Amino acid sequence: MRSLTAFRMVVHDRSSTAGALLGVVAIVFLVGQQLSILFGLLNYMSVLVDHSGADAWIMSANVRNADAGNLISGRYVDRAMGLAEVKWAEPILIGSGLLKTSDGSFESVRVVGVRRPRLAGGPWDFAKADERALLDFEAVTVDRLDLDKLGNPVLGQVTEIGDRRVRVGAISEGARGFQGTLVFASLEKVKEIVRTPSGRYSAILIRFQPDVDKETALNNLRAVMPEQTVYATDELSRLTQRYYFTNTGIGGSFGFSTTIAVLIGIIIISLTMYASVLSRAQDFAVMRAIGGRRRDIAVVVFSEVLIIAGIGVFVGFLMLATLLNATHGSAIPSYFPKYVPPILAGVALAVSLLGSLIALRVALKAEPASVFH
Repeated sequence: MRSLTAFRMVVHDRSSTAGALLGVVAIVFLVGQQLSILFGLLNYMSVLVDHSGADAWIMSANVRNADAGNLISGRYVDRAMGLAEVKWAEPILIGSGLLKTSDGSFESVRVVGVRRPRLAGGPWDFAKADERALLDFEAVTVDRLDLDKLGNPVLGQVTEIGDRRVRVGAISEGARGFQGTLVFASLEKVKEIVRTPSGRYSAILIRFQPDVDKETALNNLRAVMPEQTVYATDELSRLTQRYYFTNTGIGGSFGFSTTIAVLIGIIIISLTMYASVLSRAQDFAVMRAIGGRRRDIAVVVFSEVLIIAGIGVFVGFLMLATLLNATHGSAIPSYFPKYVPPILAGVALAVSLLGSLIALRVALKAEPASVFH
């Protein structure tokens, strides 16, 4: 009965309901949009690590993120392969260079060298051609989303990176890094581009045998090469994301904008619910006069909020899903993990209840005697 009364109030007072709905939708949509961009950027930060296909990375000592390691010796490949737990070990070389575009200008790129034929470390998905293109010594990949920036090169087009001749052999899909455009090539070609000394690499990727305990295998790797850093792939991914999140200002920027969105929602909900309850103070007084308890008044107010919050969450997620679908595959970084929507819905509900506390206080002050004045 009390919930039915709350529903009738929600339907009857359309202006206040619309205002409170706007607050809930603002929280879900604005916060959700900010979070989707944040998670998209986090994916960019660790994209090479996450798609490496490796279980562990061997890097130089005191590494704080996947992009800031020193070169290490190639002898660690043989040392790692000496362990029974290791299925394969592949070196990877990461450097920078200037790619000459079609109009003669230059664009900074991150070149990633992987060893043929396994090509462990990427690329992992393609818009045109496939990984077989990198079996050619001069071939490189460029990503579909970077084509316009690079002068729209076509397959087979010859250009230069770091004054070295290269040919566009494939167009990758989703290979975008936080530090810039990712270009994949054979290990030998990248050595030539970045002029790396022979036998030196940025990291060594390790894949364990399928039936081994990964923690034990990691400890064995660390034991045989104590002068280097050995990270599990998921550990290095988190470390890299945390480094950029805390050291680039991204965390503070997104935290501030998210807080503002939540505060806007609270203010809108508080004001509209307050105005709604204030205009119906006489109705609450009547409820008290005919035997209603303070608890009944609280149930009615909170029921109103829950109804509005439920509708607002649905509309907010509907708008958010429309936005994410529209930006999918575009240059806008957007990603929404499956565990985020329930948390966001819970936050929106909690904020709605918080915003209704002022209105509840006014409703509980309704005096039964005021009906007879």
